Amino acid sequence: MATKSAAEPKHAKDGFSSRKVFIFAAIGSAVGLGNIWRFPYVAYEGGGGAFLVPYLVALVLAGIPLLYFLYAVGHRNRGSAPLSLRRFSKGAEWIGWWMVLVATVIGIYYAAIIAWAIKYTFLSFNLGWGDDPATYLNADFLQVADNPGPSLDYVPQVLLLMIVVWVFTVGVLGMGIQNGIGRTAVIFIPALLVAFSILVIYSLTLDGATDGLNAFFSPDWSALKDSSVWISAVGQIFFSLSIGFGIMITYASYVKPRTDMTGSGAVVAFSNSGFELLAGIGVFATLGFIAQSTGQAIDEVVASGIGLAFVAFPTIINEAPGGAFLGVLFFGSLVLAGLTSLISIVEVIIGAVRDKAGISRRAATYIVGIPMAVVSIAVFSTTGGLYVLDTMDAFVNSFGIVGASLIVMLALSWVFRKLPVMAAHMNVHGSIKLLGWWKALVAVIIPAALAVMLFQEFQNKLETPYGDYPASLVNTFGWGMAAALPIIAVILSLLPWRGVTAVEDQGDPYADHALADGGEQA
Repeated sequence: MATKSAAEPKHAKDGFSSRKVFIFAAIGSAVGLGNIWRFPYVAYEGGGGAFLVPYLVALVLAGIPLLYFLYAVGHRNRGSAPLSLRRFSKGAEWIGWWMVLVATVIGIYYAAIIAWAIKYTFLSFNLGWGDDPATYLNADFLQVADNPGPSLDYVPQVLLLMIVVWVFTVGVLGMGIQNGIGRTAVIFIPALLVAFSILVIYSLTLDGATDGLNAFFSPDWSALKDSSVWISAVGQIFFSLSIGFGIMITYASYVKPRTDMTGSGAVVAFSNSGFELLAGIGVFATLGFIAQSTGQAIDEVVASGIGLAFVAFPTIINEAPGGAFLGVLFFGSLVLAGLTSLISIVEVIIGAVRDKAGISRRAATYIVGIPMAVVSIAVFSTTGGLYVLDTMDAFVNSFGIVGASLIVMLALSWVFRKLPVMAAHMNVHGSIKLLGWWKALVAVIIPAALAVMLFQEFQNKLETPYGDYPASLVNTFGWGMAAALPIIAVILSLLPWRGVTAVEDQGDPYADHALADGGEQA
């Protein structure tokens, strides 16, 4: 029987104070900008109400099992993504660093969108974007350059807002796991739920809201015959649960040993999906209003991403009664959701550096946070920042997140054959037992779905140059970045460990405690 390892990383003792705090933090990570501006559009395009069928199937058969997979890695091996995977095998460590690098890229550009949302929260009070929100966003606020590509022309107001975002983020992370991450999540997530619930209730009172909801929920059952709709549902679940860039591995390592991780995972997954559904109702109710007020059809006003948040919604706010109130709620919700997600993203990198280098939390926070902030501000406070952001987001989501997740599942399932010990660990205190169904899903079915997603995306981006951007931009910040991340990850895995001794397989360091409590090992 394995006993508690002397190589236990310090942060395993400095974790979340309770299961409740962990759940709030995990929900805070999962509920982000994509829940609000991506899900409604994806659902509408995927058959409206009919999309809920593949969506729920994907949640139960892909999202939750993969969440359990990642929880098992972090909770059993008590470390950041690279350390936890190395404790299974030295050959798996590089996958953890790939996840860390993906998180680094996402964190660098994610901060910019939060900065924009802060600006728009204040603009909402007096509808400061004027009568033409698209022109205001591109010409007045972001001052987007005519030629796509990086720039050295800085936009002062964007720069100052990004400094605010990074000072807050690094400050919270420097306060620690419980006092910083945990306490922020416990405050922000209820506040987000209240604000967004009020927004949804208000949007339902607008003229045309019923038309919007009919468009959102009316089922197009023929869409279920289209395999791309099912793949899209898997993709939505996958991206919205913060899967694939080390967050859930890292957060699970901060949870106390005797914790029901499978029950916690179900709560996180269903809470995240519940918020997405709430977002769909609120967004389409407001889109119904603008469609009626402008005499357009719903499909003419539907938008997603940055266009929905910073162009379509300000247009709606301009026309809606009490629009300032609607705007403050909407953009304030984006800020809260974005900050909790950004905090979790940067924590992935801090945890990995802290484990590898054996330094204090405060030192790791500054070593990671300050360079990330400098790069983020330097690139995305410029007139070319939007082009770089768009390119990096498209490629890191398609090839970084999906690729790393596919490889880690195949590696632990077929190369290192760790699924039995992972299931055994989770089953000791888990209220939902991981049996043969779970192993089949994470070893075969989910990787097959992700492989199809990856192939389709690769094919699409080869056939159609992304965004009609110059080859230099796409090759550097798109294809070049996607190819460089796993190579750099391998190099990082070869560096010596100074913080902990990452044995190849430390066994289950808490098996003795679990058995003392009457648990059984499979």
